[in-house]
Amino acid sequence: MNAAMPSPQRAPASPAAPARAGGRVPAHTRSLPLRVGTRGSPLALWQTRFFLQLLTRFCPVLRGMNVFEEHAIRTTGDAVQDRKLADIGGKGLFAKEIHEALADGRVDFAVHSLKDLETELPSGIVLACTLKREDARDALILGPHCAPIDPADPFACLPAGAVIGTSSVRRQAQLLHARPDLRVTTIRGNVQTRLAKLAAGDCTASLLALAGLKRLDMEDKASVVLDPEAMVPAAGQGIVGITVRESDGELCELLSAIEDPDAKAVSTAERALLAELDGSCRTPIGGHARLLPTGDLHLTGLVARADGSFVMKRALHGPVADAARIGRELGASLRADSPRDIFA
Repeated sequence: MNAAMPSPQRAPASPAAPARAGGRVPAHTRSLPLRVGTRGSPLALWQTRFFLQLLTRFCPVLRGMNVFEEHAIRTTGDAVQDRKLADIGGKGLFAKEIHEALADGRVDFAVHSLKDLETELPSGIVLACTLKREDARDALILGPHCAPIDPADPFACLPAGAVIGTSSVRRQAQLLHARPDLRVTTIRGNVQTRLAKLAAGDCTASLLALAGLKRLDMEDKASVVLDPEAMVPAAGQGIVGITVRESDGELCELLSAIEDPDAKAVSTAERALLAELDGSCRTPIGGHARLLPTGDLHLTGLVARADGSFVMKRALHGPVADAARIGRELGASLRADSPRDIFA
């Protein structure tokens, strides 16, 4: 999706706010265009433009207007590529500078990969809505020296002692638990950078979120799509979340109208699980919720040691209305029965 970059000029406020179903477009109390903060990677920009197109479809009166202005913000997580996230402050570093721009009024709302957002946001910033989830599964990307794929064993294609490139301790722990002979090396960067490192021979194989590959029209790069039971995804994986200032009632109202109820339910459970476990970026944690045909919500949670020597996986299900409670209870159960060093 190659939406044109909005004009950098800030237009004067419209004298009359256009109407929308169930409310109004929040344009009459502020200058236009509305400024949206995002990371600058190709995937982040795709997600931002998808969100803006969704918002425009919901409010047809916005079409053809200079309503939105993209602000690509370089985060610490993007700038520092030679160290593990845990060594520079954790995954919140993919949002820190964006939070600051939102709090300072330099942007009006921000678009995030939900898995990059802390469970406790800075004071005055709220998660206003979540968009429909793309495929939450992880994908194994194979280099040229791997064996044929065996559907019965997704990791059998990896040669003995193969070097796997990933920056995720969650993926590392589950992979080493299944295949202790493998070696893991840290590779960071956007999707294109990681694929380039694999092509250059920096590793034998790598792991990426299938959602990102699909959104970038690169699904063909996925050699093996891993079942969530074989590789429990990250909490929030495949979901786009939009943050705003808590005081901005008009934007909160508008964005709540485009929220996907299924994404809200599963993300509520997954983020409640994550909050209860209170793990650091050094703690391998997985969380994957899905809605059952009965209408109930099923949540799988995982905690592990990074070296794969310990993995605990449990599940819990119940009514969708109890999504937060399900997440908290499963998190508490996993924490209670895990070795103390897991959360050190």
